[in-house]
Amino acid sequence: MIIQSERISLKHLLSVEALSDQEVMGLIHRGQEFKRGAQWNPEKSQYFATNLFFENSTRTHKSFEVAERKLGIETIEFEESKSSVTKGETLYDTVLTMSAIGVDVAVIRHGDEHYYDELIESRTIQCGIINGGDGSGQHPTQCLLDLMTIYEEFGSFENLKVAIVGDITHSRVAKSNMQMLKRLGAKVFFSGPKEWYKDEFEVYGHYLPLDELVEEVDVMMMLRVQHERHGDEKSFSKEEYHQAYGLTEERAKRLKKHAIIMHPAPVNRDVELADSLVEGMQSRIITQMSNGVYMRMAILEAVLTGRS
Repeated sequence: MIIQSERISLKHLLSVEALSDQEVMGLIHRGQEFKRGAQWNPEKSQYFATNLFFENSTRTHKSFEVAERKLGIETIEFEESKSSVTKGETLYDTVLTMSAIGVDVAVIRHGDEHYYDELIESRTIQCGIINGGDGSGQHPTQCLLDLMTIYEEFGSFENLKVAIVGDITHSRVAKSNMQMLKRLGAKVFFSGPKEWYKDEFEVYGHYLPLDELVEEVDVMMMLRVQHERHGDEKSFSKEEYHQAYGLTEERAKRLKKHAIIMHPAPVNRDVELADSLVEGMQSRIITQMSNGVYMRMAILEAVLTGRS
């Protein structure tokens, strides 16, 4: 017998630390239900959503669009280059406008960390806010779909060994994941260039050279080098990075048989991850992409329910 999960209600989804463990697990279970074909029975006959992406995106942006359409939500198109942003309109005023014309939820990606603070403090803006990524801050929806993927594989987080490898300082995915994985009982490890690692991450796990980690972990989570956030910092050649910090074919042979490879994508093939491993037997990268739709369906349902 399949037991339906308790429905989660949220006013907004801004960061993972604002969620309780019960809310996280509720969203995971609801995402799994949607994956099995569950339907949403909304209180209203019509909802409107808009996806305000001020940084480039494929997976997050388009999976939200698919999630919205699967739920029967009307999507209000937005393209920065064709909007009043080109005339100097602020993010606040863009969202204020969307709220005023009847949009129920705004999914936003923006280069400024904590861009959402002034939006949720507004007495006038009535729509729910879902954070699709804020600068180098957080990426809560990616974190939740990653957790769903891990939970599907292992059925628990307790004592799982998870390695987060790569450009950790600049990765909003890493920051969201390290917090929740530790809270849920996993043992977190870090690797990659030491100059892209901060001592503050020691609260969540420990740094080890990749060759010491590869045989120990259950989940190998690789990260893209965030070139757009580095400025004039030191860079590596593709080949240098792959040999020093990437999951090469040789390193992958030393993984446990049950270990899985993850990556939030886009993947720089033969940089952080060997090309042959991206769609290999131990890879769950495609599963992450698919789960992104179902998790974002769960998130949209929770926020719209919470604001009804």
